[in-house]
Amino acid sequence: MRFVLLPGHATAGAALILDMALGGRIADKAFASNWIIADMNEIGAQVVISQRPRRKHLLDIDMEDYKWRHLIANFFRKIREFKRISMRGDKTDQSFAAMIYVACPAINSR
Repeated sequence: MRFVLLPGHATAGAALILDMALGGRIADKAFASNWIIADMNEIGAQVVISQRPRRKHLLDIDMEDYKWRHLIANFFRKIREFKRISMRGDKTDQSFAAMIYVACPAINSR
């Protein structure tokens, strides 16, 4: 698992894929911006991002691959079971990150 802790409501699109070899990216409509799609096309990765219907040029996406997005949604649902993470009860970024690293193996061991 890889995560980047950013301030406020910043989007971690570029920060997460920096220096990673990607075969593709599965995401929801929030990540359907032109710069993300252009970056993915530039490195030759498959783009599996649902788009808003008002988009000027709709992309053809593999709906079978898009169905796997529920695994990501399930992960966030499970990680919110840990009260310290969901309530953001830790005072420092370092302790919040440490709690995420503790919660992930616990989720994986279930």
